Amino acid sequence: MKPGKFQLRKYHLLGLSAAVLALTALQAPGAEAQERLRIGWTSADSDTDPYAIAAHYFAEELENEAPGEFDISFFPNNELGNETEMLEGMQLGTLEAAVITGTQIASISSAFQLIDLPFLFKDNEQAREVLDGEVGQMMLDTLEPKGIVGLGFVEAGFRSTINNVRPVHTPEDMEGIRLRVQPFDIYLDSFERFGADPIPMEWSEVFTAVQQGTIDGLEIPLSVIYANNFPDVTQYLSLTQHVYNAPALLVSKQTFDQLSDELKQAVRDAAETTVERQRETVGANNQDMVGRIEEAGMEVNEVEDISAFQELVRPVYEDYREDIGSELMDKALEATGQN
Repeated sequence: MKPGKFQLRKYHLLGLSAAVLALTALQAPGAEAQERLRIGWTSADSDTDPYAIAAHYFAEELENEAPGEFDISFFPNNELGNETEMLEGMQLGTLEAAVITGTQIASISSAFQLIDLPFLFKDNEQAREVLDGEVGQMMLDTLEPKGIVGLGFVEAGFRSTINNVRPVHTPEDMEGIRLRVQPFDIYLDSFERFGADPIPMEWSEVFTAVQQGTIDGLEIPLSVIYANNFPDVTQYLSLTQHVYNAPALLVSKQTFDQLSDELKQAVRDAAETTVERQRETVGANNQDMVGRIEEAGMEVNEVEDISAFQELVRPVYEDYREDIGSELMDKALEATGQN
C-alpha cells in the first residue's frame, strides 16, 4: 500500500476520548457520502500491519463499488477502545466496522476458537481454502444473532514466539518463560502444555510490559512484530508457527440492515475483493519479513521438528470440541486431513 494511493481522507483525532469519537461524524470536504463508516482496529496504522492493510483496502474497494456513498474514517491503535469494546460497539450499533482478531471474536461466538487450535493448518493455502469454504461460513453465520455481520477472513499469518530469555527449539526451551498470550483459555491451556508461563493480557498493554520486563515475550504474527516495533524491545524470534492468525472483517448488523440492497451487495463485494488483495499483500510482505526483523536486530531461529509440540497440545482439541461444536470441528479436521 503506497502513500498517496488511497484518496479518501484519513482522520486521526488525538486527545479525544473514545466516547467523543464514537459520537463524531467525520466527512471529507466536499464529499456527499450518505453512510458513515468508521473502521477500528487495535494495532498500528502501518503499510505492513495486516489489520491496517485490511481496513484501507476495504475503504478503497467500497469507494470502487459505491463511489461517494460512504463517509469512511480510520481509528487504529485502540482509538475506539480495545477489541472487546469494539465488538460491543458493533453489537450496540455505536461502531460501524472493525478488523478483529479471531480469538477475541470467540468471546461472543465460541466457534471462533477453532482457528486457535495449535497446528490445525499446515500452510497459508490450506487455511485460506478452509476459511473461504463451508467451515468459515459456518463460523461467520454464528455472528448475525449476536448483532454482527461477518464479511470474511483476512490474514495476519502464522503466529510465532518472541522473547528475551532464550531461543525456542523444543518445548523444553519454553520452560518458565513468561509469555503474553491472548486472554482466552485455549491459549493458556496450550502454552501451559508447552511448559511456558502464559500470562493473559490485553494487546494495548503488551509493548510496555515487554519493555519493562513484566513479561519475557509473546506469541505473535511476523508482520505484527515488525509493524509494532517489537524488535526494539525483544531479542529472540523462534518460528514456531503454531497458530494461523485470521482476523475477521466485521460490520455492525444495525449498520448493515439500514443499507439499501444495492449498498449491502456493494459491502459484500468490496469485502470479497479486500480479502483477496489483503492476503496477497500480506503474503508478499511476509516473504521478506524475517529478513527485516533480523535487520532490526532480532535473532531468528527455525524450529526443525514441531512434532513434540504437536503431541503435547493434541489433547486441547478434544478439550474444546464441545465449545467449538462437534460438527464444525469434524468438518475442519476433515478439510485439513486430520480426521
